[in-house]
Amino acid sequence: MSKLTKSVSNTSKYSEDWIPIKAIENGTIILDNKSKVTGVKIRPRNIFILDPVTQDNVIISLKNFYNTIDFEFWLICTDRPVDISGYLARLQLLFNQTQSPVIRKLISQDIMKANNFMDNNVTDTEYYILFKEKNNDMIQKKIRTLITGLANCGLDCAQTSNDDLRVIIDSFLNGGMRTDFGTVVSGNV
Repeated sequence: MSKLTKSVSNTSKYSEDWIPIKAIENGTIILDNKSKVTGVKIRPRNIFILDPVTQDNVIISLKNFYNTIDFEFWLICTDRPVDISGYLARLQLLFNQTQSPVIRKLISQDIMKANNFMDNNVTDTEYYILFKEKNNDMIQKKIRTLITGLANCGLDCAQTSNDDLRVIIDSFLNGGMRTDFGTVVSGNV
């Protein structure tokens, strides 16, 4: 163990000082050893509102897809706080512009429901498939494999963004609690 590593582990009380992250850029976590962690974010889809045959087809397709992936990957799910402040602002504007008492009452009820959501820290669950790779060409090939395979299962996805990766790291480092202080990584993020 080098002197620098010993001094960090002995003096630092922050877990982010112990993880080997150099930067987050272009939808990729760059590690100290030049490996990169990236993947896809899967848009949630409630298959349980579909008919039973379609549900079974989606599940069978996913099983087949997972069995064809020929590289190490991680399935990750994490919660992200829902920000409905824009929706609340539009409701408030609509309330102020409306003259009808009946419509104002309905809008007022919607505002109360939205405030209740905000007070209870409502979150969206997000799903990811991540992998580690050094070669940029292999990264793009694996991303295409994941996107195509998930599309064949009826799921929509896209490569992870820098913000997605920060949310994942923040969730793991802080036990799922959202924090607004400090940074997870430093450098050109």
